[in-house]
Amino acid sequence: MMDLDMDADADRPSNPLDLFERLASLNNWTFDRDSEDELSVSVTGGWAEYHVAITWLAEVEALHIACAFDLKVPERRRGEVLQLVSLVNEQLWLGHFDLWSSESIVMYRHALLLSGGAEPTDEQAAALIKSAIDACERYYQAFQFVVWAGKTAKEGLEGAMLETMGEA
Repeated sequence: MMDLDMDADADRPSNPLDLFERLASLNNWTFDRDSEDELSVSVTGGWAEYHVAITWLAEVEALHIACAFDLKVPERRRGEVLQLVSLVNEQLWLGHFDLWSSESIVMYRHALLLSGGAEPTDEQAAALIKSAIDACERYYQAFQFVVWAGKTAKEGLEGAMLETMGEA
């Protein structure tokens, strides 16, 4: 195994989560700073209320984002949801979905590396949250179709991929 000499305790002028706290405040999102290294934000989307956890992992110099929505996966649908997670992840360029086994919930996850003391920009912070919410908004219905309508993973994904034009 390669051993790299890295200084994970690089001097930082501020905690990277401070930027996300300001972003949440500017957008009037409900948020709570659970600890020095953890921020919880609630964002209302078109389909659901999204629970966003942003964590600063100092030992690897990374910001981790996890975005979940209220959709408990029953054991009988677990296999089909895991298949859907795999199909959805093939479509994503950033981040990925997981089925968090301890809670039986679907979660989008992504990380931003800030090695060597790099500071996140306003644009990176906004893009990190936007990519999480956009992915959840895009695939929320697919997970609903599989969990509650009994659809297959392929049917759920096909339903989510349909582009609607205009409004009725």
